[in-house]
Amino acid sequence: MLRENMADLLSFIAVAQEGSFTRAAAQIGVSQSALSHSVRALEQRLGLRLLTRTTRKVSPTAEGQRVLERIAPSFADIEKELWALIETKDRPAGTIRMTMLDHSAETLVWPKLAPVLRNYPELKVEIVTDYALADIVGDRFDAGVRLGEQVSEGMIAVRIGPDFRMLVVGSPAYLAERGTPSVPQDLTGHDCINLRLPTHGGLYAWEFEKDGREMRVRVDGQMTFNAIGPVVEAALSGYGLGYAPEDLVLPHIEAGRLVSVLEDWCPPFPGYYLYYPHRRQHSAAFSVILEALRHRG
Repeated sequence: MLRENMADLLSFIAVAQEGSFTRAAAQIGVSQSALSHSVRALEQRLGLRLLTRTTRKVSPTAEGQRVLERIAPSFADIEKELWALIETKDRPAGTIRMTMLDHSAETLVWPKLAPVLRNYPELKVEIVTDYALADIVGDRFDAGVRLGEQVSEGMIAVRIGPDFRMLVVGSPAYLAERGTPSVPQDLTGHDCINLRLPTHGGLYAWEFEKDGREMRVRVDGQMTFNAIGPVVEAALSGYGLGYAPEDLVLPHIEAGRLVSVLEDWCPPFPGYYLYYPHRRQHSAAFSVILEALRHRG
């Protein structure tokens, strides 16, 4: 019943506000006969007389006046909101939700977005950090950030960061006591700081490659974390060898707090990409985010 009444209610409101079928028909772009038929159909379905018609004037009945006072403002609000949506199509506004690792959020995404967002006060960004590689469609995210090799098929992927690599690092004191591994297999004889990732079904196996030979080593040690930051802290504290992104450990290496080992087994690989569904139509807000994050190196 609601669907049938919508158009007819708009017809009635136009006539009641104009006080004339002729003027109302011209306003909404229909014939006078079609407008009259629409109002009569509404009255019949409601079982109420909404308009009093004379040869000179059309005016609402008591019931019609109630409809005009209670319902017409709601239609006005709906129209206002629709126009607001149309206007935001060309103006960056609204909320963009993204999922990513804490590493990419802290070292790449936020540093790029922070200076841009000051120019768009109506644009909001929600960043959810998660190691589980969320389903961006099912979880209603606008986009996600992953390493290039992890982007799902059927997605558009835009590079937002340079290549980077993972490094095996340890404190000078730990290496002086336990020795320096020369090949990945030597790690099984060392205390290593583990990382537990839901996407890998448990403990993350450290990945290495040299001369086209790929190798994964499952390590063991006293400490296990589910985020990369504490891994670096534990390595600095001498609890063992850690496996972490180069950009996180490089300042500590340069300061002498950590030492990198097995570097010839740690080649660079594709960095982070922003990915989103192929069918997505860019809003002005999303376009701002995309251009701010795009890698230009």
